[in-house]
Amino acid sequence: MKAIIGSMVAASLMIAVSVQAEEMPELAKKFSCNACHTIDRRTIGPSWRETAKKYKGVARFTYKGKEYPLAEGLVMKVSQGGSGNWGKMPMPGNDPAGTRKPEMTELVKFILSLPEKEKEEAK
Repeated sequence: MKAIIGSMVAASLMIAVSVQAEEMPELAKKFSCNACHTIDRRTIGPSWRETAKKYKGVARFTYKGKEYPLAEGLVMKVSQGGSGNWGKMPMPGNDPAGTRKPEMTELVKFILSLPEKEKEEAK
């Protein structure tokens, strides 16, 4: 019974992710961000709009006990992974070796720009 319920939950998540994947940037698909995140709804991880709202107006981000400018700290978190900012579920690192920093920076800037994009879309 647990296996059936687990399969149903996994299938539901895959459907939800595939629906939202159309809005995700190609880099998000390339790095499988859409496996845990969507633009507008919390799934395994927070939605990217929720993330953008949390950090709106924030200038600094603390990562592993050290403070960084917001975008730089978030790039480190996305690249190396971690937990604690959104609960106990850990986020795996997407670039532990640091070889994709420009791409990770592009994704972080996209995420942080979402509230502004939302306002633009309303016009």
